[in-house]
Amino acid sequence: MAINRSFLLFGLLVTSAFLHAQTPDRSAYKSPYSIALSFDVKDLMGDLVSGPRADPKEQSSVDFKNWYAEANIKRWGYWGPPSKHYPAPAGLSERKAQWKRERVLAVGMSLVGRGYQHHHIPEWDPPAGWPTQADLKRPVAKGLDCSNFVSFAFNQALGFKLPSAIGNLGAMKDAPGPGEGHSNPVQRIEVPRDYAAFGTVLRSGDILFMKSGDGTITHCILWIGDIGKSPDKQPLILDSTGDSGVDSNGNKIPDGIYLRAFRPTGFYFKHFSHAIRVIPDDAS
Repeated sequence: MAINRSFLLFGLLVTSAFLHAQTPDRSAYKSPYSIALSFDVKDLMGDLVSGPRADPKEQSSVDFKNWYAEANIKRWGYWGPPSKHYPAPAGLSERKAQWKRERVLAVGMSLVGRGYQHHHIPEWDPPAGWPTQADLKRPVAKGLDCSNFVSFAFNQALGFKLPSAIGNLGAMKDAPGPGEGHSNPVQRIEVPRDYAAFGTVLRSGDILFMKSGDGTITHCILWIGDIGKSPDKQPLILDSTGDSGVDSNGNKIPDGIYLRAFRPTGFYFKHFSHAIRVIPDDAS
């Protein structure tokens, strides 16, 4: 594998999405975290750079010319148009589990820098005068919330259209896909409360769920696994959140889609509920 070429291409993909999504206060943030893909990025994401999957106007099941039609203001509100169900990528059944997992994370990383917004698709950008949410105290822009981010990453990457409502996603037993008309069972994982066990039990791309004091599922994240690179060797996750938090350099991480550390003293570990594995291990 041409390591340098792969990382250069991946850097260009992420940088393009990052700059496209940034507001001035985001552009100054430099994350100390990264991922090291084990597959050539052209092989992993080639069809996401050019072709139907690469067209942001094709993210919804609604024709783009109707996204901002006045008739849809009351119908959609701030959430915007629904996402489409992507077909399975060519040759998916022949791919190894790790390829599928890294493809999901690569799609997620291409959205790094988008803000935390209650939208169904990342390209939705409500114009002035469109309804907003009173509890969302940040500028209206392109972005996703936690469950819509996870759902979109699996959908665009593999054609699994997971529930975007956090409660339904956390209770999921079958994943719709790959592609329409198909469904596959998922695996629920009850990770022991031992912090060290997370690194041995979980796989890249597993979905982790956090709960409130009454047991209600309130947040979800993607586990990065052993392809994550952190200066302080902490495990990494990828999510979209409205909360801030700091990185290993002590710098505040902006709201939205970023890599973050999974620390033994942090919210993610302390409020962990369970995990769901959409992509099973390869048959032995």
